[in-house]
Amino acid sequence: MNVGIFGANGRMGRVLIEAVQESSETTLTLATVRDDSPWIGMNVGDVAGVRNQTIACTGISTIQPDDVDVMIDFTLPAAFEHNVNWCVCNVVPLVLGTTGLNQAQEQILKDAAITIPIVYAANYSVGVNVMLALVKQAAKALGETADIEISEAHHRFKQDAPSGTAIAIGKVIADELKRDLDDCAVYGREGKSPVRDHNTIGFATVRAGDIVGEHTALFADIGERLEITHKASSRLTFAKGAVRAAEWLVQKKPGLYSMSDVLGLAES
Repeated sequence: MNVGIFGANGRMGRVLIEAVQESSETTLTLATVRDDSPWIGMNVGDVAGVRNQTIACTGISTIQPDDVDVMIDFTLPAAFEHNVNWCVCNVVPLVLGTTGLNQAQEQILKDAAITIPIVYAANYSVGVNVMLALVKQAAKALGETADIEISEAHHRFKQDAPSGTAIAIGKVIADELKRDLDDCAVYGREGKSPVRDHNTIGFATVRAGDIVGEHTALFADIGERLEITHKASSRLTFAKGAVRAAEWLVQKKPGLYSMSDVLGLAES
């Protein structure tokens, strides 16, 4: 299967190159960078620090769909519309890991999924997606009595807060409890405040150093508490999950899929 990567010189782009190379099922045939990037024309192996790569980085406006079965995109929201439109125009499936999309962009994504198959996930780690299934079960059993808090930590360079994964955890819990996350989420506390509203879901965010990603869902009642935690130690975890999603997606019909679909957890 031939794979292309948008934003090949980014932090995730470089790891995706490594993950595609490690998979026996995939071959990297396209790697894009910005049109003004000094990486244009450079061997992707040199960009990612891996061997046995023979293709060169290509400017985003000059890419061609020849010999590409699926694209993977972990770039920033600013590049989202161009990338998804390119995939739609060329009928190329897309694995999307860009977080921080606004409502208009989410609608563009839904519209694109009418034409092409898309996997969209806030986090491609297999462990995180198992965690999402577990917090749904915890919410069902404990949500009516326990206070719920979600904490997350990432590296100093991450721009969106809370993380897309933290929001995904909160949404799974809120949906299970028939609550609207937009109404019940509390994203910060400072100074004196009224007694905690039991129906709220709290979020706490840390940005520091080179933390790859840590997420905890806390269900706290009087006398006991349950904590469900996932810690990632390498970005390669996310990249391998994205490659797994690409392998799964390439034969699917148009539609918007999740990592839970890829892993067979959708009905959990």
